[in-house]
Amino acid sequence: MSTAEITGNIHPKRKIIMGLYWINKKAASTEGCKPFLIEKIITGTNIHLPKENKFLKLSDNILNDILYNMKYQREIEFEIKFGKEDIKLSICKNAFFISATKKELEMEIAEKLESEGKKMYPGICSKFPRRVGIIDYP
Repeated sequence: MSTAEITGNIHPKRKIIMGLYWINKKAASTEGCKPFLIEKIITGTNIHLPKENKFLKLSDNILNDILYNMKYQREIEFEIKFGKEDIKLSICKNAFFISATKKELEMEIAEKLESEGKKMYPGICSKFPRRVGIIDYP
């Protein structure tokens, strides 16, 4: 498991998007154009799973649950499937914890999150939030 510390003053919603975006971007370099699937989200209050034959998206209800738990500094866990790669992302306080099947990929993600985590506005493709279900993103 690799760790990335966030030292910038980043809004919690941006932290979530930043973590998912860089996992997607870095995993695509090794896995190609495979689907980016969030298989499970675990918060301090709920476990979110996709409905049958659907993808798990960050709907308003799920996003609000995540943000509520982040406010109270509870750990949030994402289980992600990208091609053959299984990736786990945990966010707690000002740190990301990343676990991937390929350790080199895991380290690349952690390094990128740490470097982007120093900025107030990390680099994120403007279309990515909608792709994971977030409609209202600044």
